Amino acid sequence: MIHYSLSCDNGHAFDGWFSGSEDFDRQMAGGLLTCPVCNSAQIAKGLMAPQVSTARKQDERKTALVDKARREALQKLKQAVTEIRKNSEDVGERFPEEARKIHYGESEQRGIIGAAKADEVRDLLEEGIEIMPLPTLPEDNN
Repeated sequence: MIHYSLSCDNGHAFDGWFSGSEDFDRQMAGGLLTCPVCNSAQIAKGLMAPQVSTARKQDERKTALVDKARREALQKLKQAVTEIRKNSEDVGERFPEEARKIHYGESEQRGIIGAAKADEVRDLLEEGIEIMPLPTLPEDNN
């Protein structure tokens, strides 16, 4: 595909896409090109810069796609963490104790969040108590 900047004899500018320069010439010769504003058939190609695909442009497009995917993933993660926090009881430093009570049926089944030291986490996991850390989001550090 080739892109041309076109204008009519009345000064209206518009764009045209063609399969190649021969396609433009064929349509022009056949009277198929007219101005979309005034319907004039007196069409001329304007100055245009060629569109060159470089490795840098391809890298920029890939980076933009990755950045978009990263932003979308972060947004979903933020939503998930917000829902977990909204639907859980924050038990703070009592997390290991409360997690055990829930696991062993000594306390009602519910979602809890809180804090635990590394050795406490290891002990809970060894007991078969399923826990998972909430991710630290960028705004958590501000």
